[in-house]
Amino acid sequence: MKRLALSALVILASCFAQERDFLTADETDQVREAQDPNERMQLYIHFAKQRLDLLQQLLSKEKAGRSALVHDVLEDYTHIIEAIDTVADDALKRKVVINVGIGVVATSEKEMLGSLNKIDEMQLKDRSRYDFALKTAIETTQDSAELSTQDLGSRAGEVAAKVVKDKKDREAMMGTQELEQKKAEQKKESEGKRKAPTLRRKGEASPDKP
Repeated sequence: MKRLALSALVILASCFAQERDFLTADETDQVREAQDPNERMQLYIHFAKQRLDLLQQLLSKEKAGRSALVHDVLEDYTHIIEAIDTVADDALKRKVVINVGIGVVATSEKEMLGSLNKIDEMQLKDRSRYDFALKTAIETTQDSAELSTQDLGSRAGEVAAKVVKDKKDREAMMGTQELEQKKAEQKKESEGKRKAPTLRRKGEASPDKP
């Protein structure tokens, strides 16, 4: 319990700094080191569970200023779940196998959704101050859980289609002149990668070769 309380204090201190991020500095370093998508998704799940443990601690006792902490922990939790989906989609885009990671995500999100629903059923006096954040956390977890149980082949196809659509949308928003400039730059880059021309006759050896 002492270790859990200390961990909660570290998370609170890091998350409620002046420029608050949804991960602590140590968690960010851990994510950076976990290059494999399967490991990274499992790491995010670990962080999400920590946020739920902290949330349950905060809700177990009525204290002044609790609602603001509850609100921010819920927001951080939601960002973590969104990060899991981003990692999965990026891996599928790169055709990386994520069966292990997505399996852990599917099981864990089902459990976490159950915990959030129990919190949703609690009759708490300060509920109105974090009601929207709680509903968002529940909806985000529900959506992510559905994605994690989806056939990976179908999901990969949807991700690829979205990439194509986003590219077309960006090009549609670009002005004609800007679009032509982009195409010219791409053409120049492509030509630069081609083999440099030579003045030697066909079959003539390079001067630096015997």
